[in-house]
Amino acid sequence: MGEKNEATRQPALFVGHGDPMMALREDEVARGLRSVGERLLAGEPKAILAVSAHWYTRGTLVQSDPTPRQVNDMYGFPKELYAIRYRPAGNAELTRRVLDLLGDDVQVDDTWGIDHGVWTPLHHMLPQANVPVVELSVNGLADARYAYDLGARLAPLRDEGFVVLGSGNVVHNLREADWDNPDGTPQNVAFDEAVLAAVRSRDDEAVINYQALPHADYAVPTPDHYLPLLTVLGAAKGEEAEVFNKVRNLGSISMTSYAFGLDR
Repeated sequence: MGEKNEATRQPALFVGHGDPMMALREDEVARGLRSVGERLLAGEPKAILAVSAHWYTRGTLVQSDPTPRQVNDMYGFPKELYAIRYRPAGNAELTRRVLDLLGDDVQVDDTWGIDHGVWTPLHHMLPQANVPVVELSVNGLADARYAYDLGARLAPLRDEGFVVLGSGNVVHNLREADWDNPDGTPQNVAFDEAVLAAVRSRDDEAVINYQALPHADYAVPTPDHYLPLLTVLGAAKGEEAEVFNKVRNLGSISMTSYAFGLDR
């Protein structure tokens, strides 16, 4: 039975989603997402539990809507971006299992939907929207340790046919964003490389205690985009990371993404 679970275990992924215009670009990041998506689809997942930086809430919330709406939570962009339609189904079994695993720590809430933190990368990864998606919020009242432990509690989902996906950015400082800078600032690079080294060596404590890493205040001015990484790490304890989309842009954004168990 253990061997069967190992063979069918679904991956855990942290995806850098960047700015919404990523959905319209055909670049290195888009190609990286598409490649990972093809491998993800080959594993025939039942559904994806998506922890989105853009659903930052008071408490931990999960969706139960069988047809969640698309949320265009971005403003001032070209009409071509708003014309994209991405409407995966929900999945009642996944919602039920999240409720089972988290108990009183989670509540059902269907006032949100599939926001651009999720549909933007999935538009490249799974363009047919043919894998159901259930969003889980980032608990803005809890700390980094909670986000990590939450992932550990959700890890059994991976042996039941469900992907655990976190969407955010390791470095996300919109106040310092420079639309004319195609690369990363020295502060961006230093923090991103420190996290990368910790993830590769599975020094999870260093990733959890990110405030001690160089330029943490610059890289993580608010925790919403960082915490999904910790939930993914918690859901993949001890597993080796595959790094993809190691790209920094806009000066203060890191797209660095991680996959665990993608080839199983």
